[in-house]
Amino acid sequence: MDTPYASALVWFRRDLRCTDHAALYQALKAARTVHCAFVFDTALLDPLPRQDRRVEFIRDSVAALDGTLRALGGGGLHALHGVAADELPALARRLGVQAVFANHDDEPSALARDAAVRDRLAGAGIALHTFKDHVVFEREEIQTQAGKPYSVFTPYSRAWHGKLDDFYLKAYPVERYAQRLASAPAPVVPELETLGFERTNLRALGIRPGTEGAEALVNDFAGRIDRYDALRDAPAVKGPSYLGVHLRFGTVSIRRLAAMARRNASSGAATWLKELAWRDFYAQVLANFPQVGEGRSFRPEYDRIAWETGPLAEVRFTAWSEGRTGYPLVDAAMAQLNQTGYMHNRLRMVTASFLCKDLGIDWRHGERYFADRLNDYELASNNGGWQWASSSGCDAQPYFRIFNPVSQGGRFDPEGKFVARYLPQLARLPKAVIHAPWTAKPVDLAAAGLELGRDYPLPIVDHAQAREETLRRYAVVKGRGA
Repeated sequence: MDTPYASALVWFRRDLRCTDHAALYQALKAARTVHCAFVFDTALLDPLPRQDRRVEFIRDSVAALDGTLRALGGGGLHALHGVAADELPALARRLGVQAVFANHDDEPSALARDAAVRDRLAGAGIALHTFKDHVVFEREEIQTQAGKPYSVFTPYSRAWHGKLDDFYLKAYPVERYAQRLASAPAPVVPELETLGFERTNLRALGIRPGTEGAEALVNDFAGRIDRYDALRDAPAVKGPSYLGVHLRFGTVSIRRLAAMARRNASSGAATWLKELAWRDFYAQVLANFPQVGEGRSFRPEYDRIAWETGPLAEVRFTAWSEGRTGYPLVDAAMAQLNQTGYMHNRLRMVTASFLCKDLGIDWRHGERYFADRLNDYELASNNGGWQWASSSGCDAQPYFRIFNPVSQGGRFDPEGKFVARYLPQLARLPKAVIHAPWTAKPVDLAAAGLELGRDYPLPIVDHAQAREETLRRYAVVKGRGA
């Protein structure tokens, strides 16, 4: 086999595994000796709070990756701490490699970082090669017959499923060339405290970092995937895969998951495979329409909407973010997010709709709040979801479709179990009123030991009135393909 490089360096980023890893495989094929590195990038870490579950997840996953690489071929990671655009090129020069291999990341800040690294490497005569890894199909791989990127999901999904075959889901056989891994210094992955962060409740929540954590969830979900379509919208039951954070940081291969779903003939597996197609869809939207990652609506006319501002809007946003809106399903969902860094997908839609269409607050504020708190945050999906809920994105729900948080609660949490879990003060209410406690009879409030306005807030807005106001607010886009 041709090995054009004497030595190369693999730069791990959002791909913290060594099995079925595109860049690692390509480097091992192309070089006689392969070094591996991860950079704890202070450009990303410095703005974060000192307790951040994602940083703990990454740190522990990097430590696990280092151990796996050493067991695989005697290699290991060079763990760096600093600005990646400085640290990575400097390491490449010290090691004397001829090329750096990495996987694509199409977020705007990552593209800017990679451009800076590419320039510095080129100045030292070192090449940078990047590859597709975190999606099944990326960038311009799936286009319309006119050669343009899709902006509507249904035809994209048909094309995505039509193109999907064994070739695109084939795993990269990293192990075949593992003997080319270079030895690294003794394990030097810094402790979380050395990075300037503190431990969180990550482990107490049962979230296991690294490929071992991903493997446990994959095996668990494989036994439940047949019922995914029936259970996925009920937040009180074990319906989702809970693999979002592992997909985000690449501790599991997307190809493996898509292949698992594709092999299964059940309707549940087909529904979950469609969710993976949605993930690819939003990733290609970000790649082909980068303005959405810069705070602009995919549909420019929606940027003319006059959102609520001023002191009252600030008070209402705080109430939303702290789970004090008086609408139990919304408040329980926000409590789940704030306590765990996770929110059920159905509830992401409900809470986003409530912020934009009940409170009239700009979707960008909610997008940023989720970005700060979601363990599985990635720009493409978060932005896509918020623009969908606010009707400003591609293939979004119509602006006049407004989720009713009471009926959503009755439909998807009919026993009130999810609400009771996160709002225990409401647990003793009859299930008929648990999603609208202001409608409870005084005798029921007394039996539950609940005083509205003291133990739980009254609604901060009337949903029916808010709906009418939203229709007036969105009138600026009426007749423009809304």
